[in-house]
Amino acid sequence: MQALREAGRRVPEDVSVVGFDDIQSAAFQNPALTTVRQPLREMGVIAAEILLQRITGPPNAPYPKEIIVEPSLVVRASTTTAPGSSRDTQPVP
Repeated sequence: MQALREAGRRVPEDVSVVGFDDIQSAAFQNPALTTVRQPLREMGVIAAEILLQRITGPPNAPYPKEIIVEPSLVVRASTTTAPGSSRDTQPVP
């Protein structure tokens, strides 16, 4: 966002910015950074459960080749609706 400001762009008026992983400092950026939050605790629990199944289960037991967890979008002040959009959502300060 600093580079955008230095280039004369305003966030979110000119450019919306979205981060990934929802690190703690994201909420304290100026403006607060919209971000994708991964369910890290859930991912850790799933990984541990599969590891324990692999250790204690039969040697050739099938295991999942793909596991899907749902991330969430944490909307903050670094994004806004696109010009001409019909959506009524507003950024969360």
